[in-house]
Order: sequence, then structure tokens, then C-alpha cells
Amino acid sequence: MSQKKFIFGIILAAILGGLVSVGVTNYLGVPTKSPYVNFDDKQQGIEYPNVNFLADSNFSVPDGINFVYAAEQVKPGVVFIRSTYSGSRQSRNSLLEDFYDYFDDRRPGDRGAERPSRSSGSGVLISDDGYIVTNNHVIEEADKIEITLDDNRFYEAKIVGVDPTTDLALLKIEDRSILFPFVSFGDSDDVKVGEWVLAIGNPFGTLTSTVTAGIVSAKARNINILHDRNGRQIESFIQTDAAVNQGNSGGALVNLKGELVGINTAIATPTGSYAGYSFAVPVSLVQKVMNDLLEFGSVQRALLGVRIRDVNAQLAEEEGLETVTGVFVDGVTQESAAAEAGMEAGDVIIEIDSRSVNNVSELQELVARNRPGDEVEVTFWRDGSRETVYATLRNTMGNTEMVQKVQPVEFEGGTFGDLPSEMLESLNLEGGTQLLELGEGKWKKAGLKEGFIITSIDKDPIQNAKALKEVMQSKTGGILIEGLSTDGERTFHGFGW
Repeated sequence: MSQKKFIFGIILAAILGGLVSVGVTNYLGVPTKSPYVNFDDKQQGIEYPNVNFLADSNFSVPDGINFVYAAEQVKPGVVFIRSTYSGSRQSRNSLLEDFYDYFDDRRPGDRGAERPSRSSGSGVLISDDGYIVTNNHVIEEADKIEITLDDNRFYEAKIVGVDPTTDLALLKIEDRSILFPFVSFGDSDDVKVGEWVLAIGNPFGTLTSTVTAGIVSAKARNINILHDRNGRQIESFIQTDAAVNQGNSGGALVNLKGELVGINTAIATPTGSYAGYSFAVPVSLVQKVMNDLLEFGSVQRALLGVRIRDVNAQLAEEEGLETVTGVFVDGVTQESAAAEAGMEAGDVIIEIDSRSVNNVSELQELVARNRPGDEVEVTFWRDGSRETVYATLRNTMGNTEMVQKVQPVEFEGGTFGDLPSEMLESLNLEGGTQLLELGEGKWKKAGLKEGFIITSIDKDPIQNAKALKEVMQSKTGGILIEGLSTDGERTFHGFGW
């Protein structure tokens, strides 16, 4: 063989090898990872061969209304969640007991009982690399979270972040060898009352991958089941009559195109089982919360700064209003977004960003979709005149900054984290750090338990986890620790460091 033929053969083999490599990679569906900070871009940017969502222009409902397409598209992306708890642990949020009655393994009405050792729920994959949205109450305070996919693959999940004010949580599972089948986001604003929807989840922890059908019964429902000490809970549920039971919580509500329009969260029932009405968090709010948890680790809550209530015929008569719909402004917080925009008590808000506002739930949802620093257009009635202002929303601290989640601090056998502003307010604390995980070391010998909040060392205030580590590095001999136990009692620990 001549030298030219030999060299040509080597080049040809290299080219063929490269083509085969690319072909195998494409065939196996192994993803090319790139950083992203929101799930909207992620879903639009991925070409996943096993998920072919139809474009709006190509989709039509078959004669007789066929649910098969949506069910086949979505089922692989809905997961079974099993949460495990220590036997003595109880929920710290007793205000969510109604949720636990309906969705956990406890018997309905067994309030005040200890958390079960295991409970189950559902979740929805929203990205090809393993991010899952579910309800916060499905995984709240769980020691271990196990995920089973529709095809019986099994994973252990970690919590990326939670938001009790919307009862949502973001989880993550890892498997770099595959692309996970995710459920594409729809638009809950486009959902119409009377439209067919499917609920997909795992009722009773045994009937996995169950599909039920119903219609949208109402939108922007507030059923007063979420509670926040500062009144910042968001309830603007999509109400449906699709059958939802224990274990469906955190599962998917989808339209007939197989698009996610809500996360099933609660049911209205006198018995603890389905009685005709179920409620889902709209996906417009879900997307915002998930993107916040992905990018920042915590929700960026934006506030308008008004005290509000629904307008009705009685209020209209009492206040001399010319409308019986909208949201009445009882008062405006000083130095808030509303105050700076020129809003006043007595205004009746009727639109946010040109979207109609008929009640408090709609207003709260539309505002909550934004982040601090975002500008919203607010339209309202004042003295019979229609007016519009632009308000720059602020966070809970009164500014427009984003709040980054602080990484835990590990030292001497303990892992400590900073307290969220909401917890500081609820406990009436100016600072502190919480013991998140306890291993072998000095903290364990001192008798501290997981969940203990340290507020001072030798009477010196401790503002956060970083400050605690800095203070303790200079300590020797006996020290006095002051803080709050897991039941909220102020206690002291004295020991040799």
C-alpha cells in the first residue's frame, strides 16, 4: 500500500469516527450542559427527541375530545415522591394541618398527632436535568426524599428551595447519563372556565400515574388554607372538578395539549377524600417561584405596599363607589411602591399591567409574579376618574435588592445557617443562626440539638452563621450559649469549649 493511500485511510477513518461519535451521542440523547437561570429558557432551548409538544398552530382537539395525547405526553414527567421523617418530629407549621389531613398518610382529622414516619405525594419534572416542582407540604421537614419515575427508575432528591407562602418547593435529582422527560409550561392566563384539563398524580400512594379529567370550574380562588404570620401568603388557585385525592398533591394539572397549567395542591372536602372540587397553583406563579429558587435559592417577593379588600355591593354603598368590582385600597404604606407612585386610600384597583383585576387574589398573584425592582402599571378608579400610574415594586425590607441565599457554615461538627427575614420577624429576633445538621464534635457534646437557634455567645449577640464561626474561633474555656430550642423556648447552655 502506498504512503498516500495509508494517510488517506487514516484521515477517512478519523472523519467516520467523528460522525459515528456524534451520531451515538444524538441517539442516546446525552445532553450538552450549559448554565441557565430560569426554566423558561431551559425548556425552550432543549431539543429532546422523546418530548414533541405540538405548537399552537398545529394543535386541534379531535372529535369527541380525546385525552390520550395529553396523558401520553405528561405521564413520563410526573413522579412519585416518598418523604421520610424521624418518628418524633412534628410539623412546625400547625396552620397547614388541613393539608396533612388530606394528603399525608395520617388519618383525616388526626390533628396534633406526630408526623408520620413516611408520607407520599407527587411532583413534576420541569427540566431535562432533573429539577422537580412539588408542594412544600409534601416534603416539609423530611429527613429523606425519594423519587420514583413513571418507568420505575429510583432516585434520592435534594431540596433546592421552598416557598411556604405559595406552598411550592423545588427538588433536584441527578443522573448525567440520561435526559429526564419534563412537562412543558403552558399559560394559566389563557386557561378558560369550562376548559377541559387533566390531573396526573399518585393518589393514596399506591395508584401511581393516575390520570383524571375535569373542567376548570373557577379561577383566582382563595380558600384560606395557606397562612403566613405577615399575611404574605398567595392563594389564587385554579379550581377544577378533576378527581384529586391523598397523594395527588404536587402533581400536574395540564391542558389537552399536554402543557402544565397548574400544580395540584388541595381539595375542599368534609371527609378528607375527593368531594368534587380540587385546587391548583397556576403555572404563571409556579414559573416565577421556581426561577427564583433556581437562581437565588429563595423567593424574591415583590410588594406594592397597600392594604386591600375586595369590592362588593355593600362596600360600594358604604364608600360611595361607582363600581362593584375591583380591589379597594384601605391604606398605603409609607415609602412603599404605591406611595411613591402617588396611590391613595380609597383608590379602586382594576388592572395590573393591563390585566383585569376583580379581587384580592388576582391582584396578589399578578404582583407576586414580579421581582423587586420591576415596574408595574397600575390602573384604578379615583373620584370617578380612571387613572394609571407606574410603581417600582420593593422587597420585604423596603428596597429593590435581590436576596441571595447564604451558604451554610460548617465547623466543629455542626452546620449552621442564617435565619430568613420571615423567621426573624415571626420569632421577634434581630439576628441568630440555626443548627441545621449535627455530627460528632463540640456542639453535640454541649447538648445542642438540630434546629436550635443561637442568638448570643457570652451575652454578645450573634447575627448570623459567619459571625458565630468568627466569635467561636477566639473562644477558650467556659462559654455561655443563649438561644431558642426547637419548641420556641429560650434556653441556655454552659460548657467548656
